[in-house]
Amino acid sequence: FGSSGINAEYGGTIQDFCTEESCPVMTAGPKYEYHWSDGTTKPIKCSAPKYIDELMTWVQDQLEDDNLFPDKVGVAFPKNFMTMCKNILKKLFRVYAHIYHLHFQIIIELDEERHLNTSLKHFVYFCNEFSLIERKQYAPLSDLIEKLLNKDNE
Repeated sequence: FGSSGINAEYGGTIQDFCTEESCPVMTAGPKYEYHWSDGTTKPIKCSAPKYIDELMTWVQDQLEDDNLFPDKVGVAFPKNFMTMCKNILKKLFRVYAHIYHLHFQIIIELDEERHLNTSLKHFVYFCNEFSLIERKQYAPLSDLIEKLLNKDNE
């Protein structure tokens, strides 16, 4: 659903470097700060690791919710299905933005740049194909995304 690529990047590569000390606030550069909320609680300012942990737990809970993602044939998806999907993907994109802005040097040192770029590109293509993320949400990585997508058109 979009979280597997991010989980691999964060859990397998960045988690050791993204700590309470190195990332006391969930940001994507100086202009973008994200506060955690599951949609039912007031947004809270927290560290990037806490934000990402809360996010991944929340996404997993959403994916396992049979009311949101029915697993039986003939059961209709709820009316808020697309809204929930868009919200999930918007929040997952923030992890990419955080990784690129705060941990990209580590990605390069670990020789993971191509993998991260490919994962982001697939994520963006999927979201664009089904209009799941508004263009303005891409702002923290807009130049990179434009560059990555234009490579395919050359």
